[in-house]
Formats: sequence, C-alpha cells, structure tokens
Amino acid sequence: MIRIGILGKIGSGKTFVANNFGYPVFNADHEVSKIYKKNINVFIKLKKKFPKHISKFPIQKDEITNLILSNKNNLKKVINIVHEEVRKKIKLFLKKNKNKKIVILDIPLLLENKINFKNDVLVFVDSKKSDIEKRLIKRPNFNRKLYNKFRKLQYSSAYKKKKSDFVIKNYFTKKSVKKDIKYILSKIL
Repeated sequence: MIRIGILGKIGSGKTFVANNFGYPVFNADHEVSKIYKKNINVFIKLKKKFPKHISKFPIQKDEITNLILSNKNNLKKVINIVHEEVRKKIKLFLKKNKNKKIVILDIPLLLENKINFKNDVLVFVDSKKSDIEKRLIKRPNFNRKLYNKFRKLQYSSAYKKKKSDFVIKNYFTKKSVKKDIKYILSKIL
C-alpha cells in the first residue's frame, strides 16, 4: 500500500486535493468532529481537565473554541487528548483499506505529530495567500484568533515543501489539480 500524505497551510485546499485522487481518504478534521459528537471517553477526559469549559455531551465546537482561546497552553492539552483517538481511527482506516493500492492521509499536523512513515509519499498543496484568505473568511464560524493558534503549531510552508516529494499548485480548479494528480500517480505507480 502506498500512503500519500497531503501537506499545506490551513485553507490551502488539502481536502479538495485529497478527494480528487480517487482513492480512500482519511480526513483527520472530519474524524475530530465525529470524536467531539460521539466519543464519550474524550468528553469525560476533556470535562475532567477543563470543567469550567466543557459542560455537556456531545461536545460543542464553541466550547472547544473558547477553551482554546482562554489559555495559550490549552490547545496542546486538547490535542494530546483528541489525537490519541485520532491515531486509533488512522489504524482502523489503514486496516480496513490494507488491500488498496493507495490511501490518502489528509491530516493537518501529519509531520508535526509524527504520524507519517519514512516511505510515505508527501504532497504539498501550494496556494496563493490571497486565495487562502478569501476561502478562510467564507468558512462558517471562522475565527482568526483560533486560526492563528493552529498556524503557530504548524511547521513552515518552506519546511513542508522541502520535505515533500511533489508540489501541487492549487488554483482551486478541478482541471489543474487532476492534471497534477495524474502526473504524481504516473511517477509512483
């Protein structure tokens, strides 16, 4: 199985690119949302750690946002609790798709959380800063302070680009992305 890890800035279109490969995609952001809605154990751990911020199950996104913004150390504490579950979900996804030729890992902190393997094919999604800004502002519940906190956790784009095997210029059109994906697949298959 070839594992393709998608890297890039927040809002660069990693999910858009991942979904255009045509192979099973592990989307960490979707998994985190499901964990907040369905995982009672994560709720219990967060409630115990942050009793002033977490009040009811399922966990509300605004509670998590307020919790993270209330103290600069809280984001890392939340990540430590939630990522334990995300890693379990990744293992299940890989086991379920073990007979697939390729799987796509759309995990924002893939390198930062050392989830990647040495032989993973890394693809950096490169987008213009102005395009990213426009897209982020359109997101429902976009919070600039929260965005900045997450951005500080990420390695620089230059570092990620250097670590990547391929770079896709994302102009947010299916045609250009499909062309780049076709090229990448021709090189790795």
